[in-house]
Amino acid sequence: MYEPNFDAAKGGYVLRESSAGTPDVILLATGSEVQLAVEAREQLEADGVPTRVVSMPCVEWFEEQDQEYRDSVLPPSVKARVAVEAGIGLTWHKYVRDAGRIVSLEHFGASADAKTLFAEYGFTVDQLLMAARASLATNPQLRPEKEGTVANKTRPNQYNLARLRVEGVAIWLDDLSRQRITSGNLAELIDQQHVVGVTTNPTIFQKAISEGHGYDQQLSDLAARKVTVEEAIRMITTADVRDAADILRPVFDATDGLDGRVSIEVDPRLAHNTKATVAEAKQLAWLVDRPNTLIKIPATRAGIPAITEVVGLGISVNVTLIFSLERYRQVMDAYLAGLEKAKERGLDLSQIHSVASFFVSRVDSEIDKRLDALGTDEAKALRGKAAIANARLAYQAYEEVFGSTDSSTAPSDRWNALEKAGAREQRPLWASTGVKDKAYKPTLYVDDLVARNTVNTMPEATLHAVEERGEITGDTVSGTYEQARADLDAVERLGISYDEVVRLLEDEGVEKFEASWNDLLKSTGAELERLAPSED
Repeated sequence: MYEPNFDAAKGGYVLRESSAGTPDVILLATGSEVQLAVEAREQLEADGVPTRVVSMPCVEWFEEQDQEYRDSVLPPSVKARVAVEAGIGLTWHKYVRDAGRIVSLEHFGASADAKTLFAEYGFTVDQLLMAARASLATNPQLRPEKEGTVANKTRPNQYNLARLRVEGVAIWLDDLSRQRITSGNLAELIDQQHVVGVTTNPTIFQKAISEGHGYDQQLSDLAARKVTVEEAIRMITTADVRDAADILRPVFDATDGLDGRVSIEVDPRLAHNTKATVAEAKQLAWLVDRPNTLIKIPATRAGIPAITEVVGLGISVNVTLIFSLERYRQVMDAYLAGLEKAKERGLDLSQIHSVASFFVSRVDSEIDKRLDALGTDEAKALRGKAAIANARLAYQAYEEVFGSTDSSTAPSDRWNALEKAGAREQRPLWASTGVKDKAYKPTLYVDDLVARNTVNTMPEATLHAVEERGEITGDTVSGTYEQARADLDAVERLGISYDEVVRLLEDEGVEKFEASWNDLLKSTGAELERLAPSED
């Protein structure tokens, strides 16, 4: 309960004043949203950021007040502002202006309790805090902050990472190692770089285990037990994923399971064996034994029915190695079929999560190579366009199933039925976002793929490049579909077959992960031999 305030009759008033009188940031809210603003203010004030909460029960009444009163509530000198609205945020732009941010619910039609819906669509104190920090980061006029405060931590270059989160993009790290875990580096990235998830693959683990001595103690113990090489690899990789999941558990809890996720991949040699993939996924879920784990299953022909079966068992899945739009649609269909199976089995659909990892940079690498071989001006003009176009059309396909956030595209009837039963959307995840061609800006596959309800998993180098040089300007996907289709059609007209390229990339993707897995087997086997105790 809040104390009575006669200024409420003026349509807008100061509900909570900042500790410094004149605030650094103003949080505007009305009705039930006021509580979010008050909670966010408490955290900002605790971190040394003077914060005012303005309750605005009636904008029309506020507009009827004289300019002096309105300026006393919303001082023109305070540029950092955030409005929180459980609905369309359009009317708040007048009050937050260019430097401000709006945390709003732009999605309608979903059915669940308020806590679930708010967490699902980013309507949380955490989102409000990130929006405040992003707005603060754009205002150089702020008073110098003491070391360690939120305003100090949110340096101007961190604005890009905070803005991504505000725009509905979850930042995941595409890397994991024992060193990251034990050194505190992963925890630091979560705390300071807005990282809210981790993805792994055979190549990542092969590199981690073959470098340094972080695994020597565990390898020595495994060698003493005379375990097989394959068992040793599973013990090592699941231990890392389990520890990373524990570090990310607070994020998992705070987002109601949306983020705070760590992915681990099934043995890539099983990519063309449905039954073995399902068995492996069940084993990995049991070994890691953490609710915030995602089991990675490749989107091969054999992988599609495996996705349905694994999801139907209540296991959360990260579908990987998606390159084509056709295959992506099959992946979404497999996820929905899995949810339907889970529903038939009486499982809690709200506990099943999934992302669909759509690979980006490799598409440009292959198509650019073919464009370069043609060498014409028309071909050169298309370099670096295919991957972005392909991903944007994938997002359009996602909207056709799950609906668009602005409600311009309605969700499918099939999804509507599952959502009413508590199911969660399968978010698109942009994978392979590290730029391969040095001619392109290092943040290309982040800047140009900003859209609500997406995940971007980045190598650390890309993460820091976005932090330092990113150009995050808002949604860069919605409304681009016509141009994206035109770009892919232009590539096709030059004799470069889209179907051939994506089929090749899927085959190569599996082969590369198999090669990394075999290298991992060899290097781990050699380490087990080196560390094995003598027989005498």
